[in-house]
Amino acid sequence: MTDIPASAPAPDSPHPSHRLDDSDAPWPQRPWIMAAICAVAGLAFHLTIDWRYEPNLDRGRNAFAAFLTVSTLVFVLGVELRRWHWALGFSLLWGAVIALIVWTSIGYNVNASVFEWPFWSGLLAVLIATPLFQTRRDVAPDWRFWKLWEMPYERLHSHAWTDAVIGAAALAFTGLTFLLVLLIGQMFQLIGIDLVMTLFEKGWFPWMLAGAAFGGAVGLLRERDKLVSTLQRLVMIVLAVLAPVLAAALLLFLLSLLGTGLTKLWDSGFSTAALMMAVAAFAVLLANAVIGNGTDDRANNSLLRVAAAVLVVAVLPLTVIAYYSMHLRVIQYGWTPERIWGVVAAMIALAYGVAGLWSVAKGRRGFDDVLRPLQQKLAIGLTLLALFLALPIVDFGAISTRDQVARLKSGAVASEKFDWAALAFDFGPDGRAALKDLAKSVDKTRAGLAEWALKAKDRWELNGSGSAIDESDMVYGAKPIEQKIRIFPAGRSLPAEAYAALAAQGQCKTAPCIAYVLGDSRIAVVSRGGNVGLLKRDAKTQQWSEDYDAFRSGDMTRGLTIDELEKAVVEVRPVTRQQVFVDGKPVGEDFE
Repeated sequence: MTDIPASAPAPDSPHPSHRLDDSDAPWPQRPWIMAAICAVAGLAFHLTIDWRYEPNLDRGRNAFAAFLTVSTLVFVLGVELRRWHWALGFSLLWGAVIALIVWTSIGYNVNASVFEWPFWSGLLAVLIATPLFQTRRDVAPDWRFWKLWEMPYERLHSHAWTDAVIGAAALAFTGLTFLLVLLIGQMFQLIGIDLVMTLFEKGWFPWMLAGAAFGGAVGLLRERDKLVSTLQRLVMIVLAVLAPVLAAALLLFLLSLLGTGLTKLWDSGFSTAALMMAVAAFAVLLANAVIGNGTDDRANNSLLRVAAAVLVVAVLPLTVIAYYSMHLRVIQYGWTPERIWGVVAAMIALAYGVAGLWSVAKGRRGFDDVLRPLQQKLAIGLTLLALFLALPIVDFGAISTRDQVARLKSGAVASEKFDWAALAFDFGPDGRAALKDLAKSVDKTRAGLAEWALKAKDRWELNGSGSAIDESDMVYGAKPIEQKIRIFPAGRSLPAEAYAALAAQGQCKTAPCIAYVLGDSRIAVVSRGGNVGLLKRDAKTQQWSEDYDAFRSGDMTRGLTIDELEKAVVEVRPVTRQQVFVDGKPVGEDFE
């Protein structure tokens, strides 16, 4: 492959050039232009998304904010004077793609966050596509992108590392800028001038400051990419030193597994698949730091090159372990969107592992010459796959719904142990539709639990503690609030408004409670944790609310079992205590 610039070298300029590529003319105004673009984008982002007292799940606002952010960042990181219109079109295209992903992600699940798996998949596609675009822009004779795999690897690898270094340095500069401005603000505040600190309280100022600092830093570094290249090489040298350490550790680990087997991995309590994938990714990073951009750039030290070969080969057994771990989880618990994403990631890592093993077997000491073109093809394929999976084409929620409902109906999982919250809040429209069908089931327990999940506004409605729901929780959660409360003294009853207040508080959602009527306007409530609360009725509004000021002494709770809540004798006894009074008013807490 020949590295042929797409345009002639830049004409002589009165400004000395600090650019690596002779085709890039100096652009002294670049830092100011980039700072202005990012500052305006920051202001637009604030006006779009940074509202303080409104719901933050508005589809249109979040999608437009994603468009602004991605388009601006991709343009600022990738633009050059030559073919700047290519960069503009590329950034607007990816901004629109991410906006579409955000739009569909927010509407997919109830109360869904923007940062769902499709969003991260789309972001990964952007990160890989940007250096591919930069390389194609540099060497292509025209705009056609049919032969991406024929691009010069050295330039592609250099763009990827340079983008990472510039992005990290710009973020660090942004943080330092905020610190400096805050220090200046505090300094002036000492003499009574509050202008700077007052500006920080305005939502638009921090966003504009962050944008200007980031854009200006990127512009400065792009105009000095010879210096950035030196910094990049320094980072790669430092990382390469770690390659023998990880290679030796992986050799010992994999050899140890021959004696211990895989059982201890499953019994460790940690996610084996996640750990193996993380180690494999770190191995790929260190191996690439050793082999560099090209043959002339790879490390000359024999130990480092052997370590890089070991790391490349070790990726395959690590990913096989990760894939097998995911396989066991799916057999045991069925499919969920997270497990599907995990299996996809494991398959991608397996592809890299096979490519690494093939390159070492074929190239031996020169394995990196075989590996580089394979890595380029894998990067292009990963970009297309990540984009395909991020777009609303394949519905992982529908796949998971069919599998989980089939497990429920076949008896593989009991109704009380079924993950109703996942069906309601993680599997999208198909999950909610399946709940509606299950709510019509002839199995009363199943129907009641499905109806309970449908009525819940969020996961906390199904499980106030956020932890796993046990069988008794599921049984009580499906009951009406009136069936969960024992009322004392005998013969007393609660008004409907009091039941509504107890249901809203959530302490009686998944376990029985005791309500002791103290009078027409006060009720003592005892929950499973042994906590005692008081409800009081407002004389004007007739609304019931918790009386936080009723208890002045320390915590005297003790845990109560469900049997105690359902069967134990309950009474309220008067307790005489002492307290200090000053001018007839109580001071401090009461005491014995």
